[in-house]
Amino acid sequence: MDEAWYRLGMLLVLIAGVWEGPMAIVFRLFTDKRPNVLTAANYLPTPWCYVAAVGAMIVAFAVIAFLDIRHKRTPALAKRSDAE
Repeated sequence: MDEAWYRLGMLLVLIAGVWEGPMAIVFRLFTDKRPNVLTAANYLPTPWCYVAAVGAMIVAFAVIAFLDIRHKRTPALAKRSDAE
């Protein structure tokens, strides 16, 4: 995986995960702003918006873990193929 694509993917997933997760909960609890596209979990009724926000965080961190594992494995695969 190219380093630039890896960094871009990590940054986008991290921003989306943080914004849809903790920021959606903060907006719901401490502000009276209406839901918008950036806090889509807040369109749901009260108990489910928190479940959706936590789910968005879990999915984001799973994608980040997958990208990190894939990024760490790519140089090892390149070295092994060069040795052959």
